[in-house]
Amino acid sequence: MTSAATASPPALTLPRIVGLCVARVFLFATFMTVAAAIPLLTIEWGLSAAAAGAIVTSFTVGYAVSLFVFAWATDHFGAKRMAILSAIAAAATSLIFGFLARDWWSAFLLYGLVGLAQGGVYTPLIVLFADEAPAHARGNAMGWLIASTSVGYATSLAVVGIGIALGGWTTGFILSGLLPLIGAVLLIAYLRPMENRVHERATDMRVSDQLLRNREAGLLVAGYTAHSWELLGMWAWIPAFLAASFGLAGAAAASATVSGAYLAGALHIFGATAAFSMGRLSDRTGRKPVLIAVALAGTVISFFIGWLVTAPVAVLIPVALIYAFVCLGDSPVLSIAVAEAVRPGYLGAVLGWRSLLGFGAGAIAPIAFGAVIDATNSGAGIPTSWGPAFAMLGIGGALATVCAIALRGRADA
Repeated sequence: MTSAATASPPALTLPRIVGLCVARVFLFATFMTVAAAIPLLTIEWGLSAAAAGAIVTSFTVGYAVSLFVFAWATDHFGAKRMAILSAIAAAATSLIFGFLARDWWSAFLLYGLVGLAQGGVYTPLIVLFADEAPAHARGNAMGWLIASTSVGYATSLAVVGIGIALGGWTTGFILSGLLPLIGAVLLIAYLRPMENRVHERATDMRVSDQLLRNREAGLLVAGYTAHSWELLGMWAWIPAFLAASFGLAGAAAASATVSGAYLAGALHIFGATAAFSMGRLSDRTGRKPVLIAVALAGTVISFFIGWLVTAPVAVLIPVALIYAFVCLGDSPVLSIAVAEAVRPGYLGAVLGWRSLLGFGAGAIAPIAFGAVIDATNSGAGIPTSWGPAFAMLGIGGALATVCAIALRGRADA
Protein backbone atom coordinates (compact mmCIF):
# COMPACT_ATOMS: atom_id res chain seq x y z
CA MET A 1 0.00 0.00 0.00
CA THR A 2 1.40 3.38 -0.98
CA SER A 3 0.51 6.88 0.08
CA ALA A 4 -0.46 9.63 -2.34
CA ALA A 5 2.79 11.42 -1.57
CA THR A 6 5.02 8.62 -2.78
CA ALA A 7 2.91 7.24 -5.61
CA SER A 8 4.24 7.09 -9.15
CA PRO A 9 2.97 9.47 -11.88
CA PRO A 10 -0.60 8.96 -13.11
CA ALA A 11 -1.00 5.81 -15.18
CA LEU A 12 -4.56 6.30 -16.46
CA THR A 13 -3.78 6.29 -20.16
CA LEU A 14 -6.50 6.03 -22.80
CA PRO A 15 -5.73 2.35 -23.59
CA ARG A 16 -6.02 1.52 -19.90
CA ILE A 17 -9.28 3.48 -19.60
CA VAL A 18 -10.70 1.52 -22.53
CA GLY A 19 -9.45 -1.79 -21.12
CA LEU A 20 -11.00 -1.15 -17.71
CA CYS A 21 -14.26 -0.12 -19.35
CA VAL A 22 -14.36 -3.31 -21.43
CA ALA A 23 -13.80 -5.31 -18.24
CA ARG A 24 -16.74 -3.53 -16.61
CA VAL A 25 -18.98 -4.39 -19.57
CA PHE A 26 -18.45 -8.09 -18.88
CA LEU A 27 -18.67 -7.67 -15.11
CA PHE A 28 -22.06 -5.95 -15.40
CA ALA A 29 -23.58 -8.70 -17.58
CA THR A 30 -25.90 -9.83 -14.77
CA PHE A 31 -27.24 -6.37 -13.94
CA MET A 32 -30.29 -6.58 -16.22
CA THR A 33 -30.83 -10.33 -16.23
CA VAL A 34 -34.07 -10.29 -14.24
CA ALA A 35 -35.35 -7.05 -15.77
CA ALA A 36 -35.02 -8.58 -19.24
CA ALA A 37 -36.89 -11.74 -18.20
CA ILE A 38 -39.70 -10.17 -16.11
CA PRO A 39 -42.46 -10.71 -18.70
CA LEU A 40 -41.73 -14.46 -18.82
CA LEU A 41 -41.02 -14.87 -15.09
CA THR A 42 -44.36 -13.33 -14.13
CA ILE A 43 -46.07 -15.97 -16.27
CA GLU A 44 -43.97 -19.05 -15.54
CA TRP A 45 -43.48 -18.33 -11.82
CA GLY A 46 -46.97 -16.89 -11.31
CA LEU A 47 -45.67 -13.57 -9.94
CA SER A 48 -47.37 -10.24 -9.45
CA ALA A 49 -45.63 -7.16 -10.82
CA ALA A 50 -44.61 -6.19 -7.28
CA ALA A 51 -43.11 -9.64 -6.62
CA ALA A 52 -41.13 -9.47 -9.85
CA GLY A 53 -39.93 -5.99 -8.93
CA ALA A 54 -38.87 -7.32 -5.52
CA ILE A 55 -36.23 -9.56 -7.16
CA VAL A 56 -34.67 -6.48 -8.76
CA THR A 57 -34.98 -4.71 -5.40
CA SER A 58 -33.05 -7.53 -3.71
CA PHE A 59 -30.16 -6.99 -6.12
CA THR A 60 -30.29 -3.22 -5.76
CA VAL A 61 -30.33 -3.31 -1.96
CA GLY A 62 -27.33 -5.64 -1.99
CA TYR A 63 -25.62 -3.36 -4.48
CA ALA A 64 -26.30 -0.29 -2.33
CA VAL A 65 -24.77 -1.99 0.72
CA SER A 66 -21.85 -3.18 -1.39
CA LEU A 67 -21.19 0.32 -2.73
CA PHE A 68 -21.10 1.70 0.80
CA VAL A 69 -18.77 -0.98 2.17
CA PHE A 70 -16.35 -0.92 -0.75
CA ALA A 71 -16.32 2.88 -0.79
CA TRP A 72 -15.48 3.06 2.92
CA ALA A 73 -12.78 0.42 2.44
CA THR A 74 -11.33 2.40 -0.47
CA ASP A 75 -10.36 5.29 1.83
CA HIS A 76 -8.58 2.85 4.15
CA PHE A 77 -7.14 0.16 1.85
CA GLY A 78 -7.00 1.70 -1.63
CA ALA A 79 -9.21 1.74 -4.72
CA LYS A 80 -7.20 -0.78 -6.73
CA ARG A 81 -7.32 -3.45 -4.05
CA MET A 82 -11.07 -3.09 -3.51
CA ALA A 83 -11.84 -3.19 -7.23
CA ILE A 84 -9.95 -6.46 -7.66
CA LEU A 85 -11.64 -8.05 -4.64
CA SER A 86 -15.06 -7.04 -5.93
CA ALA A 87 -14.39 -8.35 -9.43
CA ILE A 88 -13.49 -11.80 -8.11
CA ALA A 89 -16.58 -11.90 -5.88
CA ALA A 90 -18.82 -10.70 -8.73
CA ALA A 91 -17.59 -13.46 -11.03
CA ALA A 92 -18.22 -16.15 -8.40
CA THR A 93 -21.70 -14.99 -7.35
CA SER A 94 -22.81 -14.45 -10.96
CA LEU A 95 -21.91 -18.05 -11.79
CA ILE A 96 -23.87 -19.31 -8.78
CA PHE A 97 -26.91 -17.21 -9.69
CA GLY A 98 -26.84 -18.24 -13.35
CA PHE A 99 -26.83 -21.97 -12.58
CA LEU A 100 -28.93 -22.15 -9.39
CA ALA A 101 -31.64 -19.45 -9.56
CA ARG A 102 -34.70 -21.42 -10.59
CA ASP A 103 -37.65 -19.96 -8.61
CA TRP A 104 -38.64 -16.77 -6.81
CA TRP A 105 -36.87 -17.53 -3.52
CA SER A 106 -33.61 -18.72 -5.06
CA ALA A 107 -33.59 -15.77 -7.47
CA PHE A 108 -34.39 -13.30 -4.68
CA LEU A 109 -31.56 -14.58 -2.45
CA LEU A 110 -28.90 -15.26 -5.08
CA TYR A 111 -29.52 -12.05 -7.02
CA GLY A 112 -29.05 -10.20 -3.75
CA LEU A 113 -25.65 -11.89 -3.36
CA VAL A 114 -24.65 -10.75 -6.84
CA GLY A 115 -25.50 -7.20 -5.81
CA LEU A 116 -23.42 -7.51 -2.64
CA ALA A 117 -20.37 -8.39 -4.73
CA GLN A 118 -20.60 -5.72 -7.42
CA GLY A 119 -19.98 -2.42 -5.59
CA GLY A 120 -16.21 -2.46 -5.85
CA VAL A 121 -16.17 -2.15 -9.63
CA TYR A 122 -18.00 1.18 -9.44
CA THR A 123 -17.22 3.45 -6.48
CA PRO A 124 -13.51 2.56 -6.06
CA LEU A 125 -13.01 3.13 -9.78
CA ILE A 126 -14.60 6.58 -9.49
CA VAL A 127 -11.96 7.37 -6.85
CA LEU A 128 -9.20 5.90 -9.02
CA PHE A 129 -10.30 7.89 -12.07
CA ALA A 130 -10.57 11.10 -10.00
CA ASP A 131 -7.04 10.54 -8.66
CA GLU A 132 -5.39 9.68 -11.94
CA ALA A 133 -7.16 11.80 -14.58
CA PRO A 134 -5.93 15.38 -15.16
CA ALA A 135 -8.35 18.09 -13.99
CA HIS A 136 -9.21 19.32 -17.48
CA ALA A 137 -10.23 15.82 -18.62
CA ARG A 138 -11.92 14.34 -15.55
CA GLY A 139 -15.42 14.68 -16.97
CA ASN A 140 -14.31 12.90 -20.14
CA ALA A 141 -12.68 10.06 -18.18
CA MET A 142 -15.74 9.70 -15.95
CA GLY A 143 -17.90 9.66 -19.06
CA TRP A 144 -16.00 6.60 -20.30
CA LEU A 145 -16.53 4.91 -16.93
CA ILE A 146 -20.27 5.56 -16.77
CA ALA A 147 -20.71 4.75 -20.47
CA SER A 148 -19.18 1.32 -19.88
CA THR A 149 -21.87 0.70 -17.27
CA SER A 150 -24.56 1.36 -19.86
CA VAL A 151 -22.86 -0.86 -22.43
CA GLY A 152 -22.69 -3.56 -19.74
CA TYR A 153 -26.42 -3.20 -19.13
CA ALA A 154 -27.06 -3.42 -22.88
CA THR A 155 -24.86 -6.50 -23.11
CA SER A 156 -26.79 -8.07 -20.26
CA LEU A 157 -30.11 -7.43 -21.99
CA ALA A 158 -28.82 -8.72 -25.32
CA VAL A 159 -27.33 -11.89 -23.82
CA VAL A 160 -30.51 -12.69 -21.88
CA GLY A 161 -32.57 -12.00 -24.99
CA ILE A 162 -30.42 -14.43 -26.97
CA GLY A 163 -30.70 -16.98 -24.17
CA ILE A 164 -34.49 -16.70 -24.06
CA ALA A 165 -34.64 -17.14 -27.84
CA LEU A 166 -32.40 -20.23 -27.64
CA GLY A 167 -33.73 -22.01 -24.58
CA GLY A 168 -35.89 -19.82 -22.35
CA TRP A 169 -35.05 -17.80 -19.27
CA THR A 170 -32.83 -20.56 -17.79
CA THR A 171 -30.44 -20.28 -20.75
CA GLY A 172 -30.52 -16.49 -20.42
CA PHE A 173 -29.56 -16.72 -16.74
CA ILE A 174 -26.64 -19.06 -17.47
CA LEU A 175 -25.23 -17.04 -20.35
CA SER A 176 -25.29 -13.77 -18.40
CA GLY A 177 -23.80 -15.49 -15.35
CA LEU A 178 -20.73 -16.63 -17.29
CA LEU A 179 -19.56 -13.26 -18.65
CA PRO A 180 -18.39 -11.63 -15.36
CA LEU A 181 -15.61 -14.22 -15.16
CA ILE A 182 -14.10 -12.73 -18.32
CA GLY A 183 -14.52 -9.25 -16.87
CA ALA A 184 -12.70 -10.14 -13.66
CA VAL A 185 -9.68 -11.46 -15.57
CA LEU A 186 -9.51 -8.32 -17.72
CA LEU A 187 -9.91 -5.90 -14.83
CA ILE A 188 -7.16 -7.54 -12.79
CA ALA A 189 -4.84 -7.44 -15.81
CA TYR A 190 -5.41 -3.73 -16.52
CA LEU A 191 -5.17 -2.68 -12.87
CA ARG A 192 -2.01 -4.64 -12.15
CA PRO A 193 0.54 -1.92 -13.17
CA MET A 194 -1.30 0.84 -11.29
CA GLU A 195 -0.59 2.10 -7.78
CA ASN A 196 -2.87 1.33 -4.84
CA ARG A 197 -3.28 4.89 -3.51
CA VAL A 198 -4.39 5.69 0.04
CA HIS A 199 -4.79 9.38 0.89
CA GLU A 200 -3.90 10.73 4.31
CA ARG A 201 -6.85 12.08 6.29
CA ALA A 202 -6.91 15.24 8.41
CA THR A 203 -7.19 14.65 12.16
CA ASP A 204 -9.59 17.60 12.65
CA MET A 205 -12.15 16.59 10.02
CA ARG A 206 -14.86 13.93 9.88
CA VAL A 207 -16.88 12.47 7.04
CA SER A 208 -19.99 14.16 8.43
CA ASP A 209 -18.31 17.54 7.86
CA GLN A 210 -18.11 16.77 4.15
CA LEU A 211 -21.70 15.53 4.01
CA LEU A 212 -23.46 18.10 6.20
CA ARG A 213 -21.30 21.23 6.12
CA ASN A 214 -20.08 21.07 2.55
CA ARG A 215 -23.03 22.69 0.73
CA GLU A 216 -22.05 21.56 -2.76
CA ALA A 217 -21.44 17.98 -1.69
CA GLY A 218 -24.77 17.86 0.14
CA LEU A 219 -26.70 19.11 -2.89
CA LEU A 220 -24.91 16.68 -5.19
CA VAL A 221 -25.65 13.73 -2.89
CA ALA A 222 -29.32 14.75 -2.67
CA GLY A 223 -29.51 15.23 -6.43
CA TYR A 224 -27.89 11.84 -7.02
CA THR A 225 -30.41 10.16 -4.71
CA ALA A 226 -33.34 11.66 -6.62
CA HIS A 227 -31.65 10.87 -9.95
CA SER A 228 -31.19 7.23 -8.89
CA TRP A 229 -34.89 6.88 -8.06
CA GLU A 230 -35.80 7.90 -11.61
CA LEU A 231 -32.97 6.14 -13.43
CA LEU A 232 -32.98 2.77 -11.68
CA GLY A 233 -36.76 2.55 -11.66
CA MET A 234 -36.77 3.29 -15.38
CA TRP A 235 -34.04 0.75 -16.23
CA ALA A 236 -35.78 -1.99 -14.21
CA TRP A 237 -39.12 -1.59 -15.99
CA ILE A 238 -38.38 -0.22 -19.46
CA PRO A 239 -37.90 -3.73 -20.96
CA ALA A 240 -41.31 -4.83 -19.62
CA PHE A 241 -42.88 -1.55 -20.79
CA LEU A 242 -41.55 -2.04 -24.30
CA ALA A 243 -42.59 -5.69 -24.27
CA ALA A 244 -46.10 -4.62 -23.20
CA SER A 245 -46.23 -2.19 -26.09
CA PHE A 246 -45.20 -4.91 -28.54
CA GLY A 247 -47.70 -7.30 -26.97
CA LEU A 248 -50.53 -4.80 -27.38
CA ALA A 249 -49.52 -4.57 -31.03
CA GLY A 250 -50.10 -8.33 -31.38
CA ALA A 251 -46.73 -9.99 -30.60
CA ALA A 252 -46.63 -13.25 -28.63
CA ALA A 253 -45.33 -13.15 -25.03
CA ALA A 254 -41.90 -14.69 -25.71
CA SER A 255 -41.39 -12.66 -28.88
CA ALA A 256 -42.45 -9.44 -27.15
CA THR A 257 -40.09 -10.20 -24.24
CA VAL A 258 -37.11 -10.74 -26.54
CA SER A 259 -37.94 -7.66 -28.59
CA GLY A 260 -38.31 -5.58 -25.43
CA ALA A 261 -34.96 -6.79 -24.13
CA TYR A 262 -33.19 -6.02 -27.41
CA LEU A 263 -34.69 -2.56 -27.68
CA ALA A 264 -33.91 -1.81 -24.03
CA GLY A 265 -30.34 -2.86 -24.78
CA ALA A 266 -30.27 -0.36 -27.63
CA LEU A 267 -31.46 2.30 -25.18
CA HIS A 268 -28.50 1.53 -22.92
CA ILE A 269 -26.09 1.89 -25.84
CA PHE A 270 -27.67 5.22 -26.70
CA GLY A 271 -27.43 6.19 -23.03
CA ALA A 272 -23.73 5.39 -23.13
CA THR A 273 -23.25 8.10 -25.72
CA ALA A 274 -24.93 10.50 -23.30
CA ALA A 275 -22.57 9.56 -20.48
CA PHE A 276 -19.55 10.12 -22.70
CA SER A 277 -20.75 13.31 -24.39
CA MET A 278 -22.23 14.98 -21.29
CA GLY A 279 -19.12 14.30 -19.24
CA ARG A 280 -16.98 15.85 -21.94
CA LEU A 281 -19.38 18.79 -22.37
CA SER A 282 -19.25 19.52 -18.64
CA ASP A 283 -15.46 19.91 -18.89
CA ARG A 284 -16.10 22.83 -21.22
CA THR A 285 -19.29 24.47 -19.92
CA GLY A 286 -19.17 23.60 -16.22
CA ARG A 287 -21.10 20.95 -14.32
CA LYS A 288 -24.19 22.96 -13.33
CA PRO A 289 -25.66 23.82 -16.77
CA VAL A 290 -25.42 20.21 -17.92
CA LEU A 291 -27.01 18.89 -14.73
CA ILE A 292 -29.95 21.27 -14.99
CA ALA A 293 -30.61 20.58 -18.67
CA VAL A 294 -30.59 16.79 -18.55
CA ALA A 295 -32.45 16.49 -15.22
CA LEU A 296 -35.24 18.77 -16.45
CA ALA A 297 -35.55 16.93 -19.76
CA GLY A 298 -35.73 13.55 -18.00
CA THR A 299 -38.45 14.83 -15.68
CA VAL A 300 -40.63 16.00 -18.56
CA ILE A 301 -40.37 12.69 -20.40
CA SER A 302 -41.05 10.64 -17.24
CA PHE A 303 -44.40 12.36 -16.87
CA PHE A 304 -45.68 11.40 -20.33
CA ILE A 305 -43.82 8.37 -21.74
CA GLY A 306 -46.02 5.87 -19.88
CA TRP A 307 -49.06 7.11 -21.77
CA LEU A 308 -47.40 6.16 -25.07
CA VAL A 309 -47.61 2.38 -24.50
CA THR A 310 -50.20 2.10 -27.29
CA ALA A 311 -48.43 4.60 -29.55
CA PRO A 312 -46.98 3.50 -32.92
CA VAL A 313 -43.41 2.22 -32.85
CA ALA A 314 -42.32 5.20 -34.94
CA VAL A 315 -43.38 7.48 -32.07
CA LEU A 316 -42.45 5.37 -29.05
CA ILE A 317 -38.89 4.41 -30.00
CA PRO A 318 -37.55 7.95 -30.60
CA VAL A 319 -39.07 9.12 -27.30
CA ALA A 320 -37.57 6.12 -25.48
CA LEU A 321 -34.14 6.85 -26.99
CA ILE A 322 -34.26 10.47 -25.84
CA TYR A 323 -35.46 9.30 -22.41
CA ALA A 324 -32.46 6.97 -22.07
CA PHE A 325 -30.10 9.74 -23.17
CA VAL A 326 -31.27 12.39 -20.70
CA CYS A 327 -31.80 10.04 -17.75
CA LEU A 328 -28.21 8.83 -17.93
CA GLY A 329 -26.61 12.06 -19.12
CA ASP A 330 -26.13 13.50 -15.64
CA SER A 331 -24.55 10.36 -14.12
CA PRO A 332 -20.88 11.10 -14.96
CA VAL A 333 -21.35 14.80 -14.24
CA LEU A 334 -22.76 14.09 -10.77
CA SER A 335 -19.86 11.74 -10.04
CA ILE A 336 -17.05 14.03 -11.11
CA ALA A 337 -18.73 17.06 -9.50
CA VAL A 338 -18.83 15.37 -6.10
CA ALA A 339 -15.22 14.19 -6.56
CA GLU A 340 -14.22 17.83 -7.10
CA ALA A 341 -16.28 19.08 -4.15
CA VAL A 342 -14.99 16.62 -1.53
CA ARG A 343 -11.57 16.69 0.10
CA PRO A 344 -9.22 13.80 -0.88
CA GLY A 345 -9.14 11.08 1.75
CA TYR A 346 -12.88 11.43 2.36
CA LEU A 347 -14.19 10.89 -1.15
CA GLY A 348 -14.65 7.14 -0.74
CA ALA A 349 -16.76 7.58 2.39
CA VAL A 350 -18.86 10.34 0.84
CA LEU A 351 -19.39 8.22 -2.28
CA GLY A 352 -20.35 5.35 0.01
CA TRP A 353 -23.08 7.38 1.71
CA ARG A 354 -24.15 8.75 -1.66
CA SER A 355 -24.41 5.24 -3.08
CA LEU A 356 -26.28 3.92 -0.05
CA LEU A 357 -28.84 6.71 -0.33
CA GLY A 358 -29.00 6.67 -4.13
CA PHE A 359 -29.22 2.95 -4.65
CA GLY A 360 -31.43 2.63 -1.59
CA ALA A 361 -33.90 4.90 -3.35
CA GLY A 362 -33.22 3.02 -6.58
CA ALA A 363 -33.96 -0.26 -4.80
CA ILE A 364 -37.37 0.96 -3.69
CA ALA A 365 -38.26 2.38 -7.10
CA PRO A 366 -38.77 -0.94 -9.00
CA ILE A 367 -41.07 -2.43 -6.37
CA ALA A 368 -42.93 0.89 -5.99
CA PHE A 369 -43.33 1.02 -9.77
CA GLY A 370 -44.74 -2.51 -9.76
CA ALA A 371 -47.08 -1.64 -6.90
CA VAL A 372 -48.47 1.29 -8.89
CA ILE A 373 -48.99 -1.04 -11.86
CA ASP A 374 -50.86 -3.51 -9.65
CA ALA A 375 -52.96 -0.81 -7.96
CA THR A 376 -54.00 1.00 -11.13
CA ASN A 377 -54.58 -2.13 -13.23
CA SER A 378 -57.59 -3.46 -11.30
CA GLY A 379 -60.26 -1.90 -13.49
CA ALA A 380 -58.62 0.28 -16.11
CA GLY A 381 -56.25 -2.17 -17.78
CA ILE A 382 -52.49 -2.21 -18.24
CA PRO A 383 -52.33 0.53 -20.92
CA THR A 384 -53.41 3.17 -18.38
CA SER A 385 -51.22 1.76 -15.58
CA TRP A 386 -47.89 2.72 -17.14
CA GLY A 387 -48.57 6.46 -17.10
CA PRO A 388 -48.91 6.88 -13.30
CA ALA A 389 -45.98 4.51 -12.69
CA PHE A 390 -43.55 6.48 -14.84
CA ALA A 391 -44.89 9.77 -13.48
CA MET A 392 -43.96 8.57 -9.99
CA LEU A 393 -40.36 8.22 -11.22
CA GLY A 394 -40.55 11.75 -12.60
CA ILE A 395 -40.84 13.12 -9.05
CA GLY A 396 -37.21 12.08 -8.55
CA GLY A 397 -36.20 13.90 -11.71
CA ALA A 398 -37.93 17.04 -10.49
CA LEU A 399 -36.05 16.94 -7.17
CA ALA A 400 -32.75 16.38 -9.01
CA THR A 401 -33.48 19.46 -11.11
CA VAL A 402 -34.06 21.59 -8.01
CA CYS A 403 -30.77 20.40 -6.49
CA ALA A 404 -28.90 21.23 -9.71
CA ILE A 405 -30.36 24.73 -9.84
CA ALA A 406 -29.23 25.34 -6.25
CA LEU A 407 -25.57 24.53 -7.03
CA ARG A 408 -23.03 27.30 -7.37
CA GLY A 409 -21.94 28.10 -10.91
CA ARG A 410 -18.38 27.66 -12.17
CA ALA A 411 -17.53 31.29 -11.36
CA ASP A 412 -18.74 30.89 -7.78
CA ALA A 413 -17.19 27.48 -7.08
